[in-house]
Amino acid sequence: MNLDLLIQNFQKKDVAAFEKLYTMYSENICGVINVILKDPERSKEVCQDVFVKIWNNSESYNSSKGRFFTWVLNIARNAAIDELRSKSNKEQKRNLSIDSFVGILEGAEEMENKMDLIGLKTVLKGLKELCREIISLLYFRGYTQKEVAEELDIPIGTVKTRNRNCISQIRKNNTL
Repeated sequence: MNLDLLIQNFQKKDVAAFEKLYTMYSENICGVINVILKDPERSKEVCQDVFVKIWNNSESYNSSKGRFFTWVLNIARNAAIDELRSKSNKEQKRNLSIDSFVGILEGAEEMENKMDLIGLKTVLKGLKELCREIISLLYFRGYTQKEVAEELDIPIGTVKTRNRNCISQIRKNNTL
């Protein structure tokens, strides 16, 4: 089935279309969430919430503003950041044992491989080093723009401008 038609059916609340989209995207979306949360179980929960959210807000997707996967990815990223900043997540992190960190590190390597499968490495490869760093911190590690500015020791206005420019460059590279 054509992806555009599948998305149109999804927007009309076709359960079969939703299931197909879930099958196509859930593993990658959960992986991106896990990069931010570094907790596979919580990532799966947030991923489920993301798919419920896109189902409930399917009419807000507009193909003229970007690709469907990008729309879902932005919702997932925001949900992961919200979860990361939530009080319950902070409480849980205080109670982590040293054994948990081994699994977190192994999960990061696995995500690197998944990112390559969905083509993110290829998209980012054409960018300058600072762009890759900013995109990675903002979109894959859940940093705020202020945190990126502090991490890279550059003004927040520079982070905002470079982020916009980097996203424009990604779009330009993606359409070639």
